[in-house]
Amino acid sequence: MIALEDRLAGYLAMRRALGYRLARAEKLLAQFIAWMNQRGEQTITTVSALAWATLPPPTGSNWHAHRLSVVRGFAAHVHALDPTHELVPQDLLPQRPRRAVPYLYTDSEIRALMAASCVIPTPHRAATMRTLIGLLAVTGMRVGEAIRLDQGDIGHRRGVLTVIESKFGKSRELAVDATTTAALRAYLARGDRPVAVEPTDAVFTSATGTRLTYCNVHLAFKRIVKHAGLAPRSTACRPRPHDLRHTFAVDTLLDAYRHDAGDTEHIQAQIALLCTYLGHVNPGSTYWYLQAAPELLALAADRLETAEGGAR
Repeated sequence: MIALEDRLAGYLAMRRALGYRLARAEKLLAQFIAWMNQRGEQTITTVSALAWATLPPPTGSNWHAHRLSVVRGFAAHVHALDPTHELVPQDLLPQRPRRAVPYLYTDSEIRALMAASCVIPTPHRAATMRTLIGLLAVTGMRVGEAIRLDQGDIGHRRGVLTVIESKFGKSRELAVDATTTAALRAYLARGDRPVAVEPTDAVFTSATGTRLTYCNVHLAFKRIVKHAGLAPRSTACRPRPHDLRHTFAVDTLLDAYRHDAGDTEHIQAQIALLCTYLGHVNPGSTYWYLQAAPELLALAADRLETAEGGAR
């Protein structure tokens, strides 16, 4: 029987060839296999998968369901190669949909967040968060894309930012205003920029000069939100860094609907451009924003009603 470790290597290689990163899945599956080895088991069963997935204390979140879903995908892979491994039923610990309601920032709230960055200790760390928030707001980039930016990815003369191998392995260029590249130049030219033991080409750096991490951003953002006085609009609608991307997308669509002069084809073209700019693989991900704001949904409904009226 081929060891589960070898099966895992093949599974990850196959999925990554399709564009998936699977960093968390790799960690969880390695833990699952180590647990199986401790028990002297080499055959995946529904009982073993469920036992491992529910090892942590009971929780009201989807964590147990997520752990089981990771094993379910791996089990399906190894079952196809060796039927002695069991398929994990889909209806076992189903994940409950918990998509957060986007917190759509106003222009004044974005300015307040940038100003509130002063709450972060040391001038450079404060400047890092202020510049990062501004960049996310004007480009709609994912947080991970922004912190992976290298200095060579900034095209100062052309006015573009190059996002290298983002989600699903896609790369793209983002056209930006001259004020954006100017703000990045000013940030990079700061005299208090920390120098790491091993120099990095990263644009955004931590207090030790290393590349900024996702965790650093979220912890700092919570402090900034509190200092800016922004409060949750509901239990499912809380200000998050990713909502700057949502805000950019919704504002772009609102602008298109307000200025299309009744041209439906223009709207469709703008949505296609936004889909490419945001790095969406599926246009449906972009159309989702139509329901993110009541005003946008109303404009879309009016446009549909007008189009249907003209077709009668």
